[in-house]
Amino acid sequence: MDRSRLYWILQFLGWSSFAVINLFFVSLIRGITSVQIGAYLSLGAFYFLSTHYFRHIIKSKGWFDFNISKLLINALIALLALSFANVIATILINWIFGILRVQEDLKPIVLLVNMFISFLYYTLWAMMYFLYHFLENYNTTLKYQAKINEIKLNQLRSQLNPHFIFNALNSVRALVDENPPKSKEAITQLSNILRYSLIMDKKRTIDFSDEIKIVKDYLDLETIRFEERLSVTYEIEEQAYYYKIPPMMLQTIVENAIKHGISNRMKGGLIHIKCTIGLADDLYISVKNSGQLKGSAGRKNDGSGHGISNTIQRLKLIYGNKANFKMKNFDSEFVVTEIKIPKHYTKLD
Repeated sequence: MDRSRLYWILQFLGWSSFAVINLFFVSLIRGITSVQIGAYLSLGAFYFLSTHYFRHIIKSKGWFDFNISKLLINALIALLALSFANVIATILINWIFGILRVQEDLKPIVLLVNMFISFLYYTLWAMMYFLYHFLENYNTTLKYQAKINEIKLNQLRSQLNPHFIFNALNSVRALVDENPPKSKEAITQLSNILRYSLIMDKKRTIDFSDEIKIVKDYLDLETIRFEERLSVTYEIEEQAYYYKIPPMMLQTIVENAIKHGISNRMKGGLIHIKCTIGLADDLYISVKNSGQLKGSAGRKNDGSGHGISNTIQRLKLIYGNKANFKMKNFDSEFVVTEIKIPKHYTKLD
């Protein structure tokens, strides 16, 4: 249902209910007549028209663009004006229907009480109208931001895929030249990687078990290329397989370790992947590799490429401030990359 139609339905039902409820209480006190029915229906119609005019003023004058203090002042003045107009309208309606009691209805105290009651009705209407508008605007903003974030994530993934595929193809090429019998197995592993790359392109997060499987395929290819220069070890808690992580995140970190760590060392080095569950059930992923970051210890290397930068951006887009990413020199021989994935966003039932 569109907003305009919903507004008219609520307006009609709300002020019709107002007239019916007032007639019900009047009937309990002194009975009900057709004249009273006409008077209260007319008063309900005035509320209907006056609040609609109030809505027209709000929209045409751009009240929702006002700062909060100006909006409150304008609303207060408008509510007082509407309440005063309602008192005048009530007197005229009672006079038209012949039920105006001049001696009683025109007393200052009665007029003030009626104005106060009208003010409450108008204030309640205004609160519901403004609240609905702000909630609707907030939801629209959230949807817009989510769409923007999704576009950014797609852009980041599209940047990762070609780089990943290029490095994998280089590994297969080297394998075909050096050891043809093993090339069949390597091509199978590469096909798994390419298939995964196509599937994950449309996903925000994927199972950790799927990611680590592809990482192992990738490192198997690189182990063949580097031979004894590359040593790989894993230390993964069983619970880690029940978590979800951003696709290509772990693979990107491992690829960065190969490119900027192992490949720059004549004697190669070690990659150690460790995944543990913290006290708060958050997932902690650690990748330790031989090498050193340039600059001071603990400072991220500018030469780490776009992959790491994209990984940080994706973590920010998906988890906000609830995820952590650190890359630092562990000691004089190793670099360690640490990531925390929050439980609330990732753990499967």
